[in-house]
Amino acid sequence: MTQLIVLGAGWLGQPLCRQANERGWQVQGTRRNPDPTVPFERQFSLLEERITHTLSLHNAWWVCAIPPRARNKDSQYLHTLEHALTLSKDMSAKGFLLCSSTGVYSRADGLYNEHSSIETSTDRQQMLVNAERMVLNQGGKVLRLAGLVGPNREPGQFIAAKALKSSSHGHVNMVHQQDVLNGIFTVLSNWHHNQAIYNLCHPWHPTRAQYYQQKCQLLETQPPTFSCDTESERIIDGSAIEQLGFEYLHAI
Repeated sequence: MTQLIVLGAGWLGQPLCRQANERGWQVQGTRRNPDPTVPFERQFSLLEERITHTLSLHNAWWVCAIPPRARNKDSQYLHTLEHALTLSKDMSAKGFLLCSSTGVYSRADGLYNEHSSIETSTDRQQMLVNAERMVLNQGGKVLRLAGLVGPNREPGQFIAAKALKSSSHGHVNMVHQQDVLNGIFTVLSNWHHNQAIYNLCHPWHPTRAQYYQQKCQLLETQPPTFSCDTESERIIDGSAIEQLGFEYLHAI
């Protein structure tokens, strides 16, 4: 039986656990405060530089779906990831997959793929680079996720009436939750035949004005405003993973 440990059974990690379970996999997903009514939830928390956990699956795939939020330079995220990598090794993990972010790429205009150079100009970018290096140095792999949409994360709601510090003519880089989950399963099932890093980003890149106006019209919410109307084109290329037989099937 295939075994899977998901670090961070939240918006992305919980449906990953459920769909893996539906595939017949043995699954454990971590939360700081696990729900005792959910059979697969387990405790995993970092307290005073020490991991407390109730994980028990050896020889499992590990997927880190903890949102990489940088609150400060000494982010607890990096410490948690470091301890998780050590624990995964102690539990003879089959492989470790990190869900990172396309935010690692420059904010400048351009077309970015997995081979693009990385220049860290913000604390968040540096944190993402550090996290990816830790995983790659231990033989793991990385999925860089574009902006996430899906259940309870509808752009027409979370962007409505906001004043955005971006150009209306900039282009969106988004991906649906289910495509991310399918991408994770694709990488795990092709672990020994794929590259170390993949982007996950839908190939449709409308302007922000076009995209958000459409989404707000669907929900009858007020569209956002933008700080400027400067022409801008920053595009994330998510096509490399299609070489593994993956397809983007869900509209953004």
